[in-house]
Amino acid sequence: MTVHSIAFIGTGVMGRSMAGHLLQAGHTLHVFNRTKPKAQTLLEAGAHWHPTAGEAAAQADFVFTIVGFPTDVEETYFGTDGVLAHARRGSVLVDMTTSSPLLAQRIATAASERGLSALDAPVSGGDIGAKEARLVIMAGGEVEAFNRVKPLLELMGKNIVRHGGPGAGQHCKLANQISIASIMMSWCEALTYAQKAGLDPVRVIESIGGGAAASWSLNHLAPRALKGDFAPGFYVKHFLKDMRLALESAESLQLDLPGLTQAKKLYEEVARRGWEESGTQVLLKLYQEQS
Repeated sequence: MTVHSIAFIGTGVMGRSMAGHLLQAGHTLHVFNRTKPKAQTLLEAGAHWHPTAGEAAAQADFVFTIVGFPTDVEETYFGTDGVLAHARRGSVLVDMTTSSPLLAQRIATAASERGLSALDAPVSGGDIGAKEARLVIMAGGEVEAFNRVKPLLELMGKNIVRHGGPGAGQHCKLANQISIASIMMSWCEALTYAQKAGLDPVRVIESIGGGAAASWSLNHLAPRALKGDFAPGFYVKHFLKDMRLALESAESLQLDLPGLTQAKKLYEEVARRGWEESGTQVLLKLYQEQS
């Protein structure tokens, strides 16, 4: 195996596990996160800390980023202390944040002008997928750069597909979030109905979770929610960001997406109640309180 020098920027709920797989595979890891304690387990395992994203990127042949919002992506890449200003010529930059397709295209153009390659490669699978290296990875960018980085992506995920040029990965991820938005409503409504009808919702999941109504969210997130476990595998605040991005993109494509529109309204109410730092499964709590 070829050992690479890798920068990983963003060591939160998912990034910490993703970076850990690269480190465990024997690669040299350089990390930056706005909150250093979130990188502590990686540092204890042998990763090298850097005070800025740019300084981490300057050490690496491959730079991975997974941060919170498009504004964070913008700062991480285009800031004075950012990746584009400091990355080594010839390195590959891989943004795994769910972000704007247009921003992904801007990063790819700016990278090319500096002798770099850039991919957008957002992920799906949440904290469990990140921990178990079973993420779905949706990539956009040039074929050569994708082929170079794919062996590293395979350390983090099992379903890795390139969908086209710059921005294509983000479009696929937004399609993923559009689907999830309605799925979250569906199982919350189903279980709220079942409880109101006097059924045990856990046993209902045992039945419908093995049939046509089955989904990853129903089988994994619903049981957490029923136990009152709203710890974030994926934050409400980040899901709201994704839905806003998807609606903006849909509007530019002249599409009306009523399911997504309704889900966004419900999650805005979730956030209004102060639950935006919770996991997306907290939506069930909203349904239960309204019923």
